Amino acid sequence: MPEMAAIENTYREPTYGNWRRPRKAGIGTLGGLATAGLFVGLIITVICLFVGGWFAGLIALFILGVALAVVSVTDKHNKSVGERVFARLAFRSARRRRANIYRSGPLGLTPWGEFQLPGISAGSKLHEFTDSYGRPFALIHLPATAHYTVVFGTQPDGASLVDPEQIDAWVANWGGWLASLSNEPAVVAASVTVETAPDSGARLRREVESNIHDNAPDIAKAMLREALNTYPQGSATIRAWVALTFSAAARAGGKRRTADEIARDLASRLPSLTERLESTGAGACAPLNAQELCEVVRVAYDPAAARLIDEAHYQGTPVDLDWGDVGPSAHQANWDGYRHDSGHSVSWTMTGAPRGHILASALARLVAPHGEIARKRVTLLYRPIEAGRAAAIVESDQTSALTRASSTNRPTARALVDARAAQATAAEEAKGAGLVNFGMVVTATVLSARDLEDAVAVVEGNLGPSARLLLRRAYGSQDSAFAASLPLGLVLPKHLKVPEEIREAM
Repeated sequence: MPEMAAIENTYREPTYGNWRRPRKAGIGTLGGLATAGLFVGLIITVICLFVGGWFAGLIALFILGVALAVVSVTDKHNKSVGERVFARLAFRSARRRRANIYRSGPLGLTPWGEFQLPGISAGSKLHEFTDSYGRPFALIHLPATAHYTVVFGTQPDGASLVDPEQIDAWVANWGGWLASLSNEPAVVAASVTVETAPDSGARLRREVESNIHDNAPDIAKAMLREALNTYPQGSATIRAWVALTFSAAARAGGKRRTADEIARDLASRLPSLTERLESTGAGACAPLNAQELCEVVRVAYDPAAARLIDEAHYQGTPVDLDWGDVGPSAHQANWDGYRHDSGHSVSWTMTGAPRGHILASALARLVAPHGEIARKRVTLLYRPIEAGRAAAIVESDQTSALTRASSTNRPTARALVDARAAQATAAEEAKGAGLVNFGMVVTATVLSARDLEDAVAVVEGNLGPSARLLLRRAYGSQDSAFAASLPLGLVLPKHLKVPEEIREAM
């Protein structure tokens, strides 16, 4: 018989990358606005030179150099000297006004005596409606930005004992789901929050005791009771949520809709959104109702309440929380940390995406439970860009990158790599790929101030580098970063005092 050649089926795990920060056209590291300021400063320097002589010209030139250094000299987190100084001054001003201290409740400073959420989420309101499947869903309204947020509870399947081809399909579906958000009417942002926390064992105890049969063998009952006593020790629970934020106006410049009008529109759209989300490996998805969302936020600000809520569910006692009960009774935002009720937290923001190519499991260690951190949240923030704007953005970024690479006879390797990445992004967008702005917030919470240094060391020295991320502690804005890590759908650029356009131009 003729020998048949064996066909070797080799699998090559795909890699992901080519994330980039769009840069405005300018001289060197200067943006467009700073470059215009440079030319204006040179003109003023020349005028001072001719009018006041050499001494006046040198003073004007020195002032111009200092001003350019303030906006152009940056650290590894892409923060300029001016930005760091401004953040420090802003925090000192807030501390003098005692704006970093919050007291609520009957003995607090709020006249209505509720435990209102602090900071950028203080004005939020919570409504509850029903979708076309008859499922109740919570709708968060933030009047300051005219945004409405729906939160989905998910049960991710995880990557253990899953074929690599299935993981590739999940990643591809997730990319398609993000790209489709740019075509969803009124969607302005999305976020994914993965939280790890110690398991109290109440859910396991309720599940086991409800399934023990009276006529079961004694040895089986003894084994189950032994598992109840030993399993919760050192175990952890992992929960994930996906938040979608919608604009009150159906289109730019349109009339703002009320909560009832938004709810009627979303009632028919939520089933299709959850079905598509389930194909990304998120598992069973369902919108959170008002009570479930209140419990999530309450436990985040007061971690000690988690055991009480779990015990209440185990005993069958209804937990009745209102939106005015979920905030902390007291908090104090420090320069590098955040104290809130029974927890001490530190938050980081991502200032640099992984360089080069990474695998689908790059964030596995970052989102996994860790023994040194009582409660940890990793939140990915997405802002989809409309297809019409995406084309203009990538073309402008490609032109700027090519200009920087060709402006000298000996371009740097970084400039050449940046130009190739810009061309690859433009080519993918031309083929129909979506364009999304993304960021990340990592929050570590411990129950004692003594454990805070260990948690910081774990995140900055182990978890962050393992994911090849560049994380920067949210100095001076720990309370805002903590709120952004919650599944509340906050769009941070809308809360900035300095408009985003000016920041990008600088």
